[in-house]
Amino acid sequence: MSDTEHYDLDIDRSAGSKKQTLARLIKYALGFKTQLLLALLMLAVAVTAELAGPFVAKRMIDLHISGIEKPWFRAESAGTAAVIFDGVAYKREDRFGEGEPKGAEVRIVQAGTAYYFIDGSIPFDGSRSVTERGEVRIQSGAESRTYEARQLTVQETFSFFRPEIAGMIRLCWFYFGLLAVSALFSYGQRYFLQSSANRIIRDMRTDVFGQLNRMPVRYFDNLPAGKVVSRVTNDTETIRELYVTVLANFFTGALYMAGIFVALFILDVKLAAICLFILPVLAVWIYVYGRKAKRYNRTIRSAVGEINGVINESIQGMPVVQAFGGEKRIEAEFEAINSRLFTFRNKLLNLNSFTGHNLVGVIRNIAFVAVIWYFGGTALSGPGAIVTLGVLYAFVDYLNRLFNPIVNIVNQLPNLETALVSAERVFVLLDEEGEDVSDRRMDRFKGDVKFDDVWFAYKEEEYVLKGIGFEAKQGQTVALVGHTGSGKSSILNLLFRFYDSKRGTISIDGTDIRDVPKQTLRQHMGIVLQDPFLFTGTIGSNVSLDDPSITRERILKVLADVGADRLLEHLPKGIDEPVIEKGSTLSAGQRQLISFARALAFDPAILILDEATSNIDTETEALIQKALEVVKKGRTTFVIAHRLSTIRSADLILVLDRGRIVERGNHDELMKRQGKYYQMVQIQHGDLAPAGIG
Repeated sequence: MSDTEHYDLDIDRSAGSKKQTLARLIKYALGFKTQLLLALLMLAVAVTAELAGPFVAKRMIDLHISGIEKPWFRAESAGTAAVIFDGVAYKREDRFGEGEPKGAEVRIVQAGTAYYFIDGSIPFDGSRSVTERGEVRIQSGAESRTYEARQLTVQETFSFFRPEIAGMIRLCWFYFGLLAVSALFSYGQRYFLQSSANRIIRDMRTDVFGQLNRMPVRYFDNLPAGKVVSRVTNDTETIRELYVTVLANFFTGALYMAGIFVALFILDVKLAAICLFILPVLAVWIYVYGRKAKRYNRTIRSAVGEINGVINESIQGMPVVQAFGGEKRIEAEFEAINSRLFTFRNKLLNLNSFTGHNLVGVIRNIAFVAVIWYFGGTALSGPGAIVTLGVLYAFVDYLNRLFNPIVNIVNQLPNLETALVSAERVFVLLDEEGEDVSDRRMDRFKGDVKFDDVWFAYKEEEYVLKGIGFEAKQGQTVALVGHTGSGKSSILNLLFRFYDSKRGTISIDGTDIRDVPKQTLRQHMGIVLQDPFLFTGTIGSNVSLDDPSITRERILKVLADVGADRLLEHLPKGIDEPVIEKGSTLSAGQRQLISFARALAFDPAILILDEATSNIDTETEALIQKALEVVKKGRTTFVIAHRLSTIRSADLILVLDRGRIVERGNHDELMKRQGKYYQMVQIQHGDLAPAGIG
């Protein structure tokens, strides 16, 4: 099955739609709602502080820079707000105190790049020009008027600006203060948002890993380990990015846009209403982009999964690949998937380039055309002039700022889709039916095992065990033999409750094992597999599995019981010798001995040996056989063995064929019968050719 098919299967099994996925993500987030709300509050403060900047600039332009063209009046006395020009004191009309007398009006106007002093009032304003005689002409529509004027020198012009410098400096400090507040609260919101996201993902990973412990073994039979690992690590990390990056950009963008539109409406209601066309365009844009990008992203995700599979398989099977000259075939397979990934990444790149830059540019240009048309028509000149240069500056600044969150929101759409897909995969796993890990304890059972008419199938009605029935008494050794696929391992899988039978009962000391929680049942059972698994750690930690009840003395004793002390004595650190992944630095015999010691350290009432000596050399097998004669006393032992010489002393040998027990008895009884068991012994001794040969 391809990665795409696995993905589709996962989505078909998912509990709900995208809305339900979002609802579950929100539910996780609500566990840390205080921190998230604090982050959003700090974000709102940071956005407000940052968006106040253009208003500060507007005030500086209108009050302190363009304010020089306000009416000036002669003042009776000089002061901090007064300007001495030609020996006369002048004040701007808004600088006079209440009740302070005003003298004759004068004006300062700008024409071209120079400023001019007009001794008198100006009834209307409009376009300005300077005549050859140095007069200033002001024209508004058909009406025109010329004024005698004196051009001011740089020093004289600066003298009229001097009273405003203190106010400009205060505004600059206020603006820097706003920037500091914005930076501080931006840091705070990022910290609290990321801290909350890390806590959310910590809880989610804990839930996912806990769910893995609740899952039956059959679940892992149907899902490759790499996909399971991906859900615990990669998918949850992608979801973390959803909380940290995607939602942060969406919330920030939404607040920015809301704040900017509020500011635009404060500046000019009519033009702000015109600019509202951006919102439906953005909504349609997000919808269309999401549908298109979703298909590309899923194909890309599938291709990445396939590439990971090819790389993993190639690395693990490199000796086989090179031994059989398969390098070219593997390269061709990789290149085919890599080319498909390249093609769809380019398609997504084209989509992002078109919508992320070109479309933003089009919308921005439309908005600026509206501004130019509106301001350039009647807003800045003529008797109906309604806005100032400060308003114009603020409008242009806010429009520029408006498109930054739009771009950020659109750029996060692919990440949003990827995160939702990852969340669906995680929730599919969490929704699987499992069994809670039980803390219940029980006394060590005697070990009387009974199978009564047991039927079992891995797939519906394809039975691998058919009417199995036998009894094993405490202290007995029961051997299971038969051809591959006869059902030997399935019997032990049922006894260990890795699976449950379809029909019939399995009991221990007269109690149906299905009436006992799995973890409780396994407290007094031990198992040794054909291919032992060792964890990263030490030899001692692999024997005890870090169970505090198993002492160092106990570890040394069980290692000695299985004869491992002699095989491990050459290791420099003894039982503290490090074990790397899967125990790859140890021999097969050493790994198997450690696995035996692990099973015996827990003093099981029932011991299961699943072909445990098949990968061990003759000398090591002799050691284990000698040790087993000691450790089997007092416990019921089940053995699956292909080497029939290792089970000669078994109390009961069950011969299986196609899921049924066809012979039973001890070694001598079965040899006298000269049936299937007898033939198997003869074949292994070389006295009889296998069926179909010779």
